[in-house]
Amino acid sequence: MDEHTTELTVGAAARLLDVSVRTLHHWDAIGLASPSERTWAGYRIYTAADMQRLRRVLIFRELGLPLAEIGRILDDPSVDLAVELAEQRASLLTRIDQLQRVVSAVERMMETTTMGKKLTAAEQAEILGPNWNPDWEAEAQQRWGQTDEWAQSEAIKQTMTTADWQRVKDDTEAFEAELAVAFTRGVEPGSQEANMLAERHRASIGQWFDMTIEKQVCISRLYVSDPRFAAHYDERADGLAAWLVEVIAAGAFARGVDPETAEWQ
Repeated sequence: MDEHTTELTVGAAARLLDVSVRTLHHWDAIGLASPSERTWAGYRIYTAADMQRLRRVLIFRELGLPLAEIGRILDDPSVDLAVELAEQRASLLTRIDQLQRVVSAVERMMETTTMGKKLTAAEQAEILGPNWNPDWEAEAQQRWGQTDEWAQSEAIKQTMTTADWQRVKDDTEAFEAELAVAFTRGVEPGSQEANMLAERHRASIGQWFDMTIEKQVCISRLYVSDPRFAAHYDERADGLAAWLVEVIAAGAFARGVDPETAEWQ
């Protein structure tokens, strides 16, 4: 069956696109992609133009865009679809490169699993400092151990040397000290300087797994909801944790993400 020559019922369109009828009904309900014609018997059918839109929705969904953003792109006449697709292609190539690095890291991890390369609790404490608690890693694994992000992070950790861990510690401490200085200077969330700090914060977490703005916002919520995070930042400067959350939220808003409704994606 060819959507270019045949008008399709919802069921036929679902089979052709390899999606569920429920998915098509949902996209119809939210105004993302709807069948525009009806048969003589009253059944709604997708035209060739409707199918083209559905194909585009599927492409953008595979790229990880939220449905609301897909609708905005397809409905906004000022958006150059060719340019948007080119940008998404570049993003996809970057993602492929990241995944290739993760695959390589996993392969190296498989080769060295029996070599005892992972840091012991004593080594972690020596490098990360006396405040490090090995129970935190067990807690994190219990909470996120089944996620892709955890797998990416673990694959990267397995390839790290003691010097790598020391570098991460030094870089983190230097950045957190810089955050404290900016906070005490009165840098306003939403300012250019604050937005640059938000981007650097996202990049610092992105060294462990693919980090979207939405994920960054979700993580930042822990800085005030979890007393351990709050104490960590506020030890540098009282109020730093809440300020950092505001900086990240304002930076997200400037990039088109509503921090109030951001979800892990």
